[in-house]
Amino acid sequence: MKRFLSIPLYLIVLSLFSSCGYNTMVKQQEAVEAAWAQVDVQYQRRNDLIGNLVETVKGYAKYEQETLTKVVEARASATQVVVKADQLTEENIQKYQAAQGQLTSALSKLMAITENYPNLKADQGFSDLRAELSGTENRIAQARRQFNEAVQEYNTTIKTFPNNMLAGSFGFEKKGYFKSDAGSEKAPSVKF
Repeated sequence: MKRFLSIPLYLIVLSLFSSCGYNTMVKQQEAVEAAWAQVDVQYQRRNDLIGNLVETVKGYAKYEQETLTKVVEARASATQVVVKADQLTEENIQKYQAAQGQLTSALSKLMAITENYPNLKADQGFSDLRAELSGTENRIAQARRQFNEAVQEYNTTIKTFPNNMLAGSFGFEKKGYFKSDAGSEKAPSVKF
């Protein structure tokens, strides 16, 4: 009789466990981690391109050593900030985003000074690198958008009832989002 009662009890517990959303939370957590990997891949692609870009500009812009140095330093700093998929907290995402933002700023200055060098602008290798870098920036934006969508779905799942009752006990924690850079809410002013 005890054995007979334990089978239905086991089935009830199993059905409750499977319907509690655990599998959904696991799938969504994996989706967040996969999306993060794509963000990381795109930033790595950009870092690889920047090295080639700096070397190309060096040959033409000998007097812009300070700007080149800042780009190289920002690139090194950005590669030092590593966030693993299981550490995607708001704070860690902000640190990662800040380091990448410094690199973006330094890179923007580098691209601005290249306007002073017509021979550099005409160089096919530089032109190709610039186009590839622009495409990579678009890929980064797309990967960040997809990451934020995966995080939103995951965070919503672990915060809604009944999942919220079990999420913490199974180690499912809120993930951080990429946010707009400070000051980006203001449109740039154009003066003629």
